[in-house]
Amino acid sequence: MSDLYESGLQVRRSVLGDSYVDKAQKATTEFDAPFQKLITQSAWGTLWADDTISHRERSMLTLALLAATGNFEEIPMHIRACARTGASKDDIMQAFLHVAVYAGVPKANHAIKLAKATFAELEESQ
Repeated sequence: MSDLYESGLQVRRSVLGDSYVDKAQKATTEFDAPFQKLITQSAWGTLWADDTISHRERSMLTLALLAATGNFEEIPMHIRACARTGASKDDIMQAFLHVAVYAGVPKANHAIKLAKATFAELEESQ
């Protein structure tokens, strides 16, 4: 594997956790292997591995972008990752407040609903 893939895998594990990444790798098939390679190299090996901004800031940006573009499916995963990146509940709310003003209240409202449910799940599991 390439250096980008290996560094991406390391960053992906540090942000999302070993169990999440192990589950994703186990579920990978011949069909989606190229996609898994692409996101590991590009998103994790290039973008998230860059230390220009912190993982906390990347978490906030990612959550805001997911909500603003209506890509809600990955919001719970990235909320859970905040425990590893250092983005607090207040940080997350600030990201979603930006979404409300710049991308629309309904998108922010749905993202907040998902965040609340995810926080509740995390608290129950402790």
